[in-house]
Amino acid sequence: MARAATSGLGAASKVSAKGPPEPRRGASTRAGLAHLRAADPILAELIGAVGPLGDPREGRPERDEHYGALVRAITGQQLSVRAARAIYGRLTARFHGRAPTPQEILAEEPEELRAAVGLSRAKVSYLRSLAEHVISGELELQRLDDLPDEQVTAELIAVKGLGLWTAHMFLMFQLERPDVLPVGDLGIRRAIERAYGLPELPAPAAMERIAEPWRPYRTLACRYLWRSLQNEPG
Repeated sequence: MARAATSGLGAASKVSAKGPPEPRRGASTRAGLAHLRAADPILAELIGAVGPLGDPREGRPERDEHYGALVRAITGQQLSVRAARAIYGRLTARFHGRAPTPQEILAEEPEELRAAVGLSRAKVSYLRSLAEHVISGELELQRLDDLPDEQVTAELIAVKGLGLWTAHMFLMFQLERPDVLPVGDLGIRRAIERAYGLPELPAPAAMERIAEPWRPYRTLACRYLWRSLQNEPG
């Protein structure tokens, strides 16, 4: 796939700054694939090579369970997909097969929760910070659906332990926003490096240039990039 790298980078420079209009949430995968294949020959080849994607919601909290999704994101930070699933499984098992409520998190003795689930002390503190923000009303989860991507990100990263990567995963997989590019994700960086024949992992600015032709379907493009490495976030 590296042989076509220049054509992919060149296509990015020709796209208007505004780009095509943003699709409706839940926009058709078929339309997204047609756009991506036409916009970027390297990505078109990669899509053909990796085959169809699975259900992005499989194994994830329900569409309206924003708190559970953030709890899951915190427990899985900086872990492999397998390790993240194991720890989240132990956490939900402690609470009868579901994500704990904010009140239940704060009622837990931090060291006991850490030892029982296998969390770091930092992650326990992040879970408690999230619970406190939700209970106080500083983070209003119900309104996130109606906010633009940038404002959702700002609301989330105000909580200790919710960084830009977590906000991007929440936008992509919980809110199902179609045009998100997680520039800090190592898997996406590595997949772009390999597919485009780059000499090193791309910096955020280079990723933005390469991904410009993918708008407004960058989320779908990233799912194919993860799939090319067999490590889509779980």
